[in-house]
Amino acid sequence: MEAKAILKDVPTSPRKMRLVADMIRGQKVSKALALLKFQPRASSPFLHKTLLSAVANWQQLNEDAKLEDADLIVKTVFVDGGRMLKRLRPAPQGRAHRIRKRSNHITIVVDDASENVVEQSVITES
Repeated sequence: MEAKAILKDVPTSPRKMRLVADMIRGQKVSKALALLKFQPRASSPFLHKTLLSAVANWQQLNEDAKLEDADLIVKTVFVDGGRMLKRLRPAPQGRAHRIRKRSNHITIVVDDASENVVEQSVITES
């Protein structure tokens, strides 16, 4: 059974966040956590926090299963654009330049890899 975690209004550009999100997509959760822990980008702590929340949500849904025995993978990760703060910055000769401070929403879905293998074999046999 899959579990989902969402983090909204992260004060980082979606484009910069997607660079880190692409690294962990499809990885095992343990490997993804290690990648995020040692990643020097500013967006990695937000993804790390959300991934830990998704794992906790999975554990809440599957109380009978042990986390160590489960082969959790990062099934999907997507980063959507959030609201944008629009500011004006003074420019020469009385003009103004628009500054757009972007934010994003992160969604991470984790699932047990062994369940996916069973579902794939059932689909191919039919």
